[in-house]
Amino acid sequence: MRRRLYFLLPDLRSANIIHNELLLARIEEGRMHVLEKEDVSLDGLPEANLLQKSDLIHGLQMGMYIGGVMGMLLSTLAVSLGMIVPGLEILSVTSLVFGGAAFGSFAASLIAVNVGNTRLKDFHPEIAKGRILFMVDVPISRLDEIRALISGHHPEADMRGIDPRIPAFP
Repeated sequence: MRRRLYFLLPDLRSANIIHNELLLARIEEGRMHVLEKEDVSLDGLPEANLLQKSDLIHGLQMGMYIGGVMGMLLSTLAVSLGMIVPGLEILSVTSLVFGGAAFGSFAASLIAVNVGNTRLKDFHPEIAKGRILFMVDVPISRLDEIRALISGHHPEADMRGIDPRIPAFP
């Protein structure tokens, strides 16, 4: 299990120093994500990707849930109206539920990919002022160690909390 640490930095110099210290502490570069204003060059820092910048994960989850429920309601209606061939009810209901979940996920992801990450909405005013959001995913066993490393060596780093809900993949 991993947790995501959030902290705001005043400039790229601080971000580069912390990036190098985290690498020396054996935190993989793929577990670090930096978010800044559109016009700022990251100068070799690991930029936040589509999963961190957009609301894609939340959209997929909501689309799957809503699509699955709609598929279940439609299959219940089809069974009650006798529109399904006798003996194939279970197969039809299952395919409608999974089909609805798949379609809902697809449709919602098309929308969510263009929406900013709702988990990061509190950071947007600071990012607009020119500060840099540094996110790092650390194992739970090393959480205190990494927090102490950053806050102990870098008083300019504004620790903004821990997110327990990071995706299990990348």
